[in-house]
Amino acid sequence: MKQDQYDALAWAIFLATGPAENVRSVAHCMTRLRLHLDHPAPDLSAKLQAINGVLGTNQSGDELQIILGPGRAAEVADRYAKLAGKAAGNVMETVESGLQGEPYPSASPEGKPSSTRPAIGDGKALHAKIRAKNATPVKLFFRRIASIFIPLIPGFIACGLISGLLNIAGKADPLLVGTGVYQLLVVAGNCVFWGMNLFVGWNAAKEFGGTPIIGGALGALLSHPGLAGVTLGSYPLVPGRGGVISVLLVAGLAAFLERRIRRIVPEILSLFLVPLLTFLLAGCGAILILQPLGGFVSDCIGHGATAAIGQGGALTGFVLGGTFLPMVMLGIHQTLTPIHAELLNQYGVTILLPVLAMAGAGQVGASFAVWWRTKNEHLKKTVASALPVGILGVGEPLIYGVTLPLGKPFIGACIGGAFGGAVQAAFMVGAATMGISGLPLAAATDHIGVYLIGLLTAYITGFIATCLIGFDDPEN
Repeated sequence: MKQDQYDALAWAIFLATGPAENVRSVAHCMTRLRLHLDHPAPDLSAKLQAINGVLGTNQSGDELQIILGPGRAAEVADRYAKLAGKAAGNVMETVESGLQGEPYPSASPEGKPSSTRPAIGDGKALHAKIRAKNATPVKLFFRRIASIFIPLIPGFIACGLISGLLNIAGKADPLLVGTGVYQLLVVAGNCVFWGMNLFVGWNAAKEFGGTPIIGGALGALLSHPGLAGVTLGSYPLVPGRGGVISVLLVAGLAAFLERRIRRIVPEILSLFLVPLLTFLLAGCGAILILQPLGGFVSDCIGHGATAAIGQGGALTGFVLGGTFLPMVMLGIHQTLTPIHAELLNQYGVTILLPVLAMAGAGQVGASFAVWWRTKNEHLKKTVASALPVGILGVGEPLIYGVTLPLGKPFIGACIGGAFGGAVQAAFMVGAATMGISGLPLAAATDHIGVYLIGLLTAYITGFIATCLIGFDDPEN
C-alpha cells in the first residue's frame, strides 16, 4: 500500500467513526486499529466493512477493533490519530508460534469480508467461549506475567535478527569478524539482553501496581557488575543471578511494600520516604532471599528445558510441537513466555521457540490442504488471503478462520507441528529472539538449514495429514 492509500483509508475510517469528539482513544496492535468511541453508530460495522482495505471488525467490550492486517494497522493508526487529535498507543500482540489472541475475521483477496462462509461465525463464537472458559485466576495471573514481556518483543526481534544475520555473515566471510562495524553490531545485537533485567523490572512493577522506575532500579541492582566485589559473610554476591525470575519476584515485592508503606507514611513525607523505604526493604529482601530463590528456580528452568529436549530429543519435540495448539486453546501457553526470556538470558537462545513455532507451520500445511480440496469458493479465497501472513508467522487468520472452525484440519495442523517439532528438537535448534515465528524466524536461529528443513516438514506433514483425515466442506 502506498502512503496516499494509507491516508485515504484512515480518512474513510474517520468519516465512519468521527467526529473527533466521538473518539476517546486510538491505539493499534499488529493487525488492528483499536478505538474507543463515545457514540458508535448502529450500522458502524457494516459501514467499516464496506471500506476497501478493511478486512473486518470485532467488538471486544467497549473497544472497536478494525482489522487491517500487519504493517497497515500501524500506518493507518498514526494517520487516524492525527485526524482525531489523539495520540496513538501501541498495544503489542503476543505472537508465539504464529498465534494471536483475538479472532481474525476472514477476508477475500479484494479486502472484503467473506460473510457468506458459514465457518467464520462459528470460529469467532468458539473462540469467545474458549476465552471465557480460560478466564481462571491462575491463567489470568500467567497472562499478566506474559504481558510484562510483550512490550519487549520488538527489541527481541530487532536484536535477535541482528545477531542471527551477523552469525550468517561471519560464517560466510570470517574476515568480517575482526572489523569495527561487525563488533559494533555484535554489541547492538546484545543490547536487549544486557538491559533485560531493567526492562522487566520496570514493566513488572507497573503491572503489579508499583512505581515503574523503582522496579527498574531494583532490576539494575540485581544485575549491577559491582555486586561481584561484594561478600556478605562468606557468601559472595553474583550479578544477574536468577535472571528475570529474580526480577519478577523483587518487583512484585516492591509493589506490595509500596502500597502498604504509602498507607502509613504521612502525606507530607511520602515523596521522600515511600521510594526510599520501598527500595531499601525490597532491595534487602532481593539480595538476601529472592535472588538466591530466583537463582534456584532459574537453574531448574534452564536445566529442565535443556535436559528435556537434549535427552528426549525428537520425541520431546514431537509432543511439544503437537500439543502447542491445544495449549493455546487452554490458555496455558502464557506460562512459556518467561521461560523463553530466561533461556535467552542464560544461554542467548531459546530452544523451545523453534519447536513451538512448528505449530504455526503445521497450520500452513493444513490450510493449504483445505485450499486444495475445498469446492467452496469463499473458503478458498479466505485461505488464499490468509496463507501469506501465515507463512510469515501470523497464524490467527488461519486458526480462527480456517482450521479451528472446520475441526479436522486443526488435528492435521497439530500433526504437522508434531513432526516439525521433532526435527527442531532432534538437532536442538535455538533462536536468539522471541515474538516471531514462521519463515522470518529462520534468520534468528543458530541452525538455519535445519530450521528450514523442520519448517518444510511441518508444512508437508500438515498438508498430508489434513488430506488423509479430510473435512466437511461447507456449501457455497
